[in-house]
Amino acid sequence: MSEELVKPTEGKKRVSPRSRGRGRRQGRRDVKEFEEVVLDIARVTRVVKGGRRMRFLASVAIGDKKGRVGLGTGKSVEVSVAIRKAVQDAKKNLITVPLVKGTIPFSKVALYKSAKILLMPAPAGTGVIAGGAFRKIATLAGITDIYAKSIGTNSPLVSAQASIRALKSFVRLRRGVEEEASKS
Repeated sequence: MSEELVKPTEGKKRVSPRSRGRGRRQGRRDVKEFEEVVLDIARVTRVVKGGRRMRFLASVAIGDKKGRVGLGTGKSVEVSVAIRKAVQDAKKNLITVPLVKGTIPFSKVALYKSAKILLMPAPAGTGVIAGGAFRKIATLAGITDIYAKSIGTNSPLVSAQASIRALKSFVRLRRGVEEEASKS
């Protein structure tokens, strides 16, 4: 009987310690398609019968620095969940910005709510001369040289929405601009 206890069972397979999922994970990391920048996190309070309900509103801009950029908002009880929702929303609202030698094709004035944004192309080597939310959006879009001025609001979300609206207006003219850029 003692010999039977010592014998290993035939049906049982040996499991290596690495396959159990313990220890440090090694392998590939997911390469992100877009860079994410949190523009604003606002605490929003709603008054209900029992008191106040607090939530967080996150505004996030994403871009690939190759002409695609998006803006999204998300609201949740936790900041991290609000940011995750905002990133998902930004991926749904992607636009393509036509770039001509690292800048925009022509000057543009865009109005959105109380925000007014002025965009002007700049010569190569100038950099992004802009403030607030537009600087972050322009960098994510891959714009390297531009002059911009935001007037009328201090809200990062409204300023960002005006910026996206201004950049979106170039999209309609994309085919003609690309043809001109290829000729020169």
